[in-house]
Amino acid sequence: MFANLTDKLTKALRDLRGLSKLSEENIAPALNEVRSALMSADVNFKVAKDFTERVKVACLGQAVIDSVNPGQMAVKIVSDELTKLLGEGERPIDPRRPLRVLLVGLQGSGKTTSAAKLAKHLVKKEGIRKPSLVAADLRRPAAIDQLETLAKNEGFDFRSDRAATDVAAMVGRLVKEAEAAAADLVIVDTAGRLQIDGDLMEEVRRVREAFQPHEVFLVADAALGQQAVDVAAKFHESTPLTGIILTKLDGDARGGAALSMKTVTGVPIRYMGTGEKSSDFDTFHPDRMAQRILGMGDVVSLVEKAQEVVDHKEAERLAEKMKKADFDLEDFLAQMSQMKKMGPLGDIMKMMPGMGNVQVGAKEEKHLAKTEAIVLSMTKKERRNPEILNGSRRLRIAKGSGTQVSDVNALIKQFSQMRDMMRMMKGGKGKELMRRMGQMGGGRGGMPGGGGFPGGGFPGMR
Repeated sequence: MFANLTDKLTKALRDLRGLSKLSEENIAPALNEVRSALMSADVNFKVAKDFTERVKVACLGQAVIDSVNPGQMAVKIVSDELTKLLGEGERPIDPRRPLRVLLVGLQGSGKTTSAAKLAKHLVKKEGIRKPSLVAADLRRPAAIDQLETLAKNEGFDFRSDRAATDVAAMVGRLVKEAEAAAADLVIVDTAGRLQIDGDLMEEVRRVREAFQPHEVFLVADAALGQQAVDVAAKFHESTPLTGIILTKLDGDARGGAALSMKTVTGVPIRYMGTGEKSSDFDTFHPDRMAQRILGMGDVVSLVEKAQEVVDHKEAERLAEKMKKADFDLEDFLAQMSQMKKMGPLGDIMKMMPGMGNVQVGAKEEKHLAKTEAIVLSMTKKERRNPEILNGSRRLRIAKGSGTQVSDVNALIKQFSQMRDMMRMMKGGKGKELMRRMGQMGGGRGGMPGGGGFPGGGFPGMR
């Protein structure tokens, strides 16, 4: 989502970082680039102007000018101000149980899917045991069907009354029933419209009065840009919000909504939707998002994700085998399986410092899928002993994986080179290792060395 903004800000920060002394004259070009970058990302004009002015004032402070490395201090100031812009500080979910959450927003913003995603997230992160989803969009039967299906898929309680005519009365009744059935979280998905109107606001007001929620989240589509900011302001004026769930952050939106939302509306972004899967949903961390935007990665989120999905005993076993240079294709397959649990490779790369601009798209993912198919077409004996792969075996593997013999040959060659490097590391042959890495490098697939393993990591990424 922030790729273009990251490119432009990275250049501006590079200019700032190189300054040994700061003055109003020499920081002006970099700050102009920062303001231009924000404007091109569809950030509110006043927000962009105030942001660069605050950065300028802070950069010209005596403590910064007298510091050992004023250029680096200037970069830190930009990072800190960007964090403030996104909503410095995080607000935890209301601790009361049963927890009552009201979702509001326009039609098509992702409100219904966000209801199920939020419930799943709170089960995993906040110890919620029995969520109940209430469909309150009586005008659109399809919305009720969708929420019912999502609840069923996750094993959540679902409630609605398709015959009801008074939405507020129905919500009040169903919430009491859900809580009587021991629900410790009730999420009400309200009706949406294609645009804000008096009827919509009146219905939301009445539902809120009947429901008495602890949290009121506006679900806003990031792709709407400044229109999403305007929607948030109008909803907050009519129905006081406690937070925003910004959806579709995996799309091609320029990012202006995320960067303007808190300043313009005063309402913080609390959660974000990053994809279509039920697991593509997370807490919005302003400081981590600021680091991503500035191309500094997000190591904390990367580690948290790994802790959630990776089998630690298996990871330790594979690491030990790599250390002993006893790593075979069976182990490689296991490592690929572990990595796939963390999500698309492109998303992982964005969290790694300095790798945010590395493009890992459908082409690279297809290479990985091809590699996995080749290895899966081998017998267990062949995976453990690649040296027995003669011509006839390679032909059989190519046919079984739907690839060419040349693909199989390339994979075996890369894997052999990788294993040789492991042996060099084990033997302490540092200079020879660097020479070999230079020969094998070249950024296959847009990635240094071709992947995550030493000197060419994921064999098959070309």
